[in-house]
Amino acid sequence: MNELRRRHRVLMVSDFFYPNFGGVENHIFYLSQCLMQRGHKVVVATHAYGRRSGVRYMTNGLKVYYIPWLPFYLQTSFPTLFGTFPIIRTIILRERITLVHGHQAFSTLCHEAIMHARTMGYKTVFTDHSLYGFADIGSIHMNKVLEFTLADVQHAICVSHTSKENTHLRSRLPPEKIFVIPNAVDTAMFQPDPSSRSQDEIVIVIISRLVYRKGADLLVEVIPEVCSLFPQVRFIIGGDGPKRVRLEEMREKYHLQDRVEMLGAVAHADVRSVLVRGHIFLNSSLTEAFCIAILEAACCGLLTVSTKVGGVPEVLPSEYIVLAEPVPARMVAAVAQAIELVPNIDPFAMHNKMRTLYSWPDVAQRTERVYHHAMNTENEDLLERLTRYNACGAWAGKLFCLVVIIDYIFWQFLQWWQPAEEIDIAPDFQRHQEQAADGTGEVVNGSLDK
Repeated sequence: MNELRRRHRVLMVSDFFYPNFGGVENHIFYLSQCLMQRGHKVVVATHAYGRRSGVRYMTNGLKVYYIPWLPFYLQTSFPTLFGTFPIIRTIILRERITLVHGHQAFSTLCHEAIMHARTMGYKTVFTDHSLYGFADIGSIHMNKVLEFTLADVQHAICVSHTSKENTHLRSRLPPEKIFVIPNAVDTAMFQPDPSSRSQDEIVIVIISRLVYRKGADLLVEVIPEVCSLFPQVRFIIGGDGPKRVRLEEMREKYHLQDRVEMLGAVAHADVRSVLVRGHIFLNSSLTEAFCIAILEAACCGLLTVSTKVGGVPEVLPSEYIVLAEPVPARMVAAVAQAIELVPNIDPFAMHNKMRTLYSWPDVAQRTERVYHHAMNTENEDLLERLTRYNACGAWAGKLFCLVVIIDYIFWQFLQWWQPAEEIDIAPDFQRHQEQAADGTGEVVNGSLDK
């Protein structure tokens, strides 16, 4: 079959999906929509969110399985190793899935689904959305879990070259199996509006979760100094979190109530209306694999000041961002430099540049190529897979092999207990007059089977 015309049936798996909101959730949704526009079938599997359980349909017939598995910590489901196998197997067989795509290293459901899919002989791809350390207890355990999962995937995707290096060092996955595909933004949602800006002040916008990792403590030091040096500067802070109290205390201590506006949590639908009020966007993250927030700000025409961490330096052209080390004095100097540059910034030129650099159709096309590579890899038997797991460590390797062997035995039991031919096939959502997105201009009618 011609590679350009190959159609995949993809199962996206992650603990993080709507109605929860974040970068991973947006990535999965927009990527799924664009893959569907290119003629692929996409199904999402995640855990239940409150009363949202069972099967739901979203835009353009995107089917979502909200597995009745309750989260127990930071929206991740409780690890069971084998407890999710029956339902993952049922979804794969019902939807005639050909490839499983897991997202986010912190997702328990993602790791388990990839293991089960590999046991069943399906090809898998993993996308890492975050950076992790190497020294603290949590990172050490997470990195070992990631090494276990990536020992048997066909390919991995990272959102920046810094993220690729981080994933390679943490998992020991060969670099040639890791692809770099950046995030994107729906530029139609983030249009500049210079008329919403103040003409007498320089407004600096901050939209972030107010937590330690996002540098909220750094803001406590930077904001009073900037306000002292530049009387024409005003801050708008959107977001919520445990560090919000520190920012409010700072505002009270330095009597900045009229210069620092605290909005609290901002719905994603309202983010643009906040961004267009500003001239400068300030990002103080201490670690970041990509940072979609500065991309949204650039689409709205804001000059960015950001900490020089992780994959941030890869996101924007140098003329649209001022980088500084995550030190208060350096950040203040970067803000001062940005204030001088603001008059020279054309918001619409910046928006048009972002539209050409980052688009979800481009991300989908590049992800599609990764799927092609994964599907072309050779099939392996259990012994070949166990060899790779055994290489993960003197003790850990043997433990990983034991887990995979038990998973294989459980699969054989499920094959006997509920044969595949007894599982009903789910009908595909009918999409009429789909315009093929591979450049051929061909119109495909009806379902994916045609």
